[in-house]
Amino acid sequence: MLKVASIGPHHGEEPPLSGTKGSGAIFFSNCNLRCIFCQNYQISQEGIGYFISEEELADEMLKLQKIGCHNINLVSPTHFGPQILKTLTIAKEKGLKIPIVYNSNGYDSVEMLKLLEGYIDIYLPDIKYSDNQNALKYSGVKDYVEHNRAAITEMFYQIGNLVLDKDGIAQKGVIVRHLILPYDLAGSYESLKFLASLSKDIFISAMSQYYPCFRAIGHPILGRKITKEEYRKVLDWIDEFGFENVLTQEEDSADNYLPDFRKDKPFSSPHPGLSK
Repeated sequence: MLKVASIGPHHGEEPPLSGTKGSGAIFFSNCNLRCIFCQNYQISQEGIGYFISEEELADEMLKLQKIGCHNINLVSPTHFGPQILKTLTIAKEKGLKIPIVYNSNGYDSVEMLKLLEGYIDIYLPDIKYSDNQNALKYSGVKDYVEHNRAAITEMFYQIGNLVLDKDGIAQKGVIVRHLILPYDLAGSYESLKFLASLSKDIFISAMSQYYPCFRAIGHPILGRKITKEEYRKVLDWIDEFGFENVLTQEEDSADNYLPDFRKDKPFSSPHPGLSK
């Protein structure tokens, strides 16, 4: 069994994933991190959702394919790795053909990723921190940096840089998300330096949408949005490293990307301003 909070077309992902018909998003309940600022805290920490079998979830994937979604987007899948592997096996036997997106917080097991090789077409990991003390303090896990970099390296080794079709829709490859945090708590420069060591052509989604949610509300450090200067500084570093494939957000995107998973349609905004 798995636990999910929402299944349906989602138009708020990066343009190569959302396209014109949406990404077939499956939001899993709960999480292996405890980020005090999580925008999806209703499902990641409070556990909103319902239980579903592997067979039932495989059928839901086929429904998303039938209505025209560009891909199947597994959001926060890490803690359901074995069940997802079984689900994908069933779905592919029943005719699932569209790309599978593994959309994770980046705190993944290399061993599980190796088992998923051949099943996942697109990896969409976060690179949250370059400092383990911040990871422990704000996300409740040890050794995030080592696990995260090993996971991203494995993902990149499996499928490499992003491949787009003639319409600009992702078919295979890696996109790495980086959420800029106040006071550079994410350690953006060092994270970018690591990504540059993998490839200057790797796709990076530089996200300005940080907004204090959950336990970050009123927090002395995380209790504010990032400034325009903080975001632009990271974009300058991206230019400094020579990255060619960068997805950016409008600087006011923090104001229009707050999901509410108590609603049938959690996302009120069509997209958070991502562009290339």
